[in-house]
Amino acid sequence: MEVALVTVGDELLAGDTENTNATWLARQLTERGATVARMLTIPDDRALIARWVGDYSEAFDAVIVTGGLGDTPDDVTIEAVADAFDRDLAVQPEVRDRIAEKARQFREEDPEYYETHDFDLDVDETAALPEGARPLQTAESFNPGCVVENVYVFPGFPEELRVMFDSVAGEFGGDAVSASVETATPEGALKDVLDGVRERFDVAVGSYPARRGKPGRVKVTGTDPATVERAVEWVDERVADPDGEE
Repeated sequence: MEVALVTVGDELLAGDTENTNATWLARQLTERGATVARMLTIPDDRALIARWVGDYSEAFDAVIVTGGLGDTPDDVTIEAVADAFDRDLAVQPEVRDRIAEKARQFREEDPEYYETHDFDLDVDETAALPEGARPLQTAESFNPGCVVENVYVFPGFPEELRVMFDSVAGEFGGDAVSASVETATPEGALKDVLDGVRERFDVAVGSYPARRGKPGRVKVTGTDPATVERAVEWVDERVADPDGEE
């Protein structure tokens, strides 16, 4: 299963917010055997989001889009996803009812805060999703996410994103397995090993240099566990271990 990740937000591109969502999602997908084939960060631009969501939806098995689900003018992700599939926005009664109930609970729990800040909630606007979408609603999120064909739309707040992803995590998977060899061999001296393992085994291979006091790694990925195991053994025999032995 090949998945593309699209993280949306001007604040990500400006460096005001660290893009932890992309790293977390990539790790979750990889652990489930899926392959993250693309990772893209784009601004809150409706036309741009629609373009890439549409392109990636055709090119990959699934697309995950995060961010831009709020009620401020710059939150245009839902509209952009609808544009990508040439769909109108529609309000599903059960989505609207759940949002209205959450708003009521919030108002009852802290009426002074609610009145002080003069919340102006348009429940229909908040509940609107691309026509025919499967809504995703959790206790942690006020604004709904959704699934449109093979595109999954999640909130940008990490706590909300993680709970919503967990609700559909079983829909992501694949046959990819990986294993790594730690090594003291510098990355610049690994060319023959990297070329050799690719030639001998049906695997993908990558090298990750030593950093922050940790040794370097050679990572081997494939779809057959036995092949990956043999490839890792072959690499391990040809690189220096972290203790300095050959």
